[in-house]
Amino acid sequence: MDPITIDLLTCLLGLLVVASGIGALLGFTVKSEAGRNTVANLNARIRSWWVMCLIFGLAMVGGPSLSLGLFALTSFFALREFLTLTLTRRSDHLALFGAFFLLLPLQYYFVAVKWYGMFSIFMPVFGFLFVPMVAALADDHQDFLARTAKVQWGLMVCVYGVSYAPALLTLEIPGFTGAARLLFFLVCVAQLSDVFQYVWGKLLGKHRIAPRISPNKTVEGLIGGIASATGVGAALYWATPFSPLQAAAMAFLVCVLGFFGGLTMSAIKRDRGVKDWGTMIEGHGGMMDRIDSLCFAAPVFFHTTRYFFTP
Repeated sequence: MDPITIDLLTCLLGLLVVASGIGALLGFTVKSEAGRNTVANLNARIRSWWVMCLIFGLAMVGGPSLSLGLFALTSFFALREFLTLTLTRRSDHLALFGAFFLLLPLQYYFVAVKWYGMFSIFMPVFGFLFVPMVAALADDHQDFLARTAKVQWGLMVCVYGVSYAPALLTLEIPGFTGAARLLFFLVCVAQLSDVFQYVWGKLLGKHRIAPRISPNKTVEGLIGGIASATGVGAALYWATPFSPLQAAAMAFLVCVLGFFGGLTMSAIKRDRGVKDWGTMIEGHGGMMDRIDSLCFAAPVFFHTTRYFFTP
């Protein structure tokens, strides 16, 4: 790793230590039942952040191969959660097998070999056609359109969208050699935006945006969260190929797309009648609950960076 990447990871470690200290202090000082419940939820999130940041740090230390492997596993678990909540039939098993053990590995293989022309169209074209073709062979027409569409949606969100995060490591930007720092920038801004929206919403939130879909998302939380995370993104310009203004614009883009990613995934959860995608991560629900913002933000961030900053 280059010194700048080491500095970034050191800062992240310091923030986690500070957050853990604040959480412990609040645990001793807050006395009301509602306040203690909020602090308990906050501390559970902080513990989860330790685990997730450790995994993310290992991905950056281990290089592109380990990063791709970890994100491929992330896509696998996210796709499993997504499809577990959707209605499937026995006749869908062959299509599901192909989704998990053919389409998903191929998507990440094309990213690994830096075949941009293929990984950028593989799911929208080949994956889109593969699922209904295989499903039709099962000779089951009941709810055929809905069943195949759910599998296609799962692949696009959990595999295609997420794969653009490690695909940032394939970008070759003139005069910039820290591709891993682009990945750090994306994940850091997207996740901090979620955290800041939660904090500002708790402090000032009054006007709900979509109460039937996500009752905790408020206008005040959204504005405060996006402004705070955009500021952090602008402050990280020195670790990226962006100028301060460009870093702020890219961070703002990530925050907005991340918000809509989370809102869309919440709409799907409410449609299925559940609060969380799963229980895999303490304080955060399932894997999809943690990466829902990346599903929308990663591909847009990748293509915007590639368009404006590569030859």
